[in-house]
Amino acid sequence: MENNTTSSSSSITARTLTARRAATNPAFKAKLAQMALPLAPLVQLTTGQVHPAFPSTWLNFWLLTEDQLDALAHFYHQRTPSLWSAHYPCPIVWDSALSLEDKRRKIGKFIGLRGCETPVVRAAAAAAAMTEEEIMENARRARMRRDDDEEMRRKMGWGR
Repeated sequence: MENNTTSSSSSITARTLTARRAATNPAFKAKLAQMALPLAPLVQLTTGQVHPAFPSTWLNFWLLTEDQLDALAHFYHQRTPSLWSAHYPCPIVWDSALSLEDKRRKIGKFIGLRGCETPVVRAAAAAAAMTEEEIMENARRARMRRDDDEEMRRKMGWGR
């Protein structure tokens, strides 16, 4: 019974500390308000269901794990191209080997969050550091991916 009282009083202390910080720091208060903003759920096209891990607030979005991000991409037909992949409002190209930061950015873009586009500065800096051979290899890979995508569309009857 004593543990219950202790945990109860510590949560009250944490809430009052948060309230005091919010009262004295407008930036902290604004950040708390931003993190509490609700996100509109996205439904799966085939079932009309919402994924259980779909974030309900900005805070929940930032707390998604890598496994949850992969599961969201799979659930919404983005991990493996299918007939439904391109029918979502903002389809993405998913790569399971991406970093957690890039996966979060791609899911953010997919669900319509602003500021989740591909960072131009980072891409430009990476391109500037590449050798000519690396640039040619990247261009070759991009052509192959495009050709593979076109072949898949042709086989699946997309875009007819």
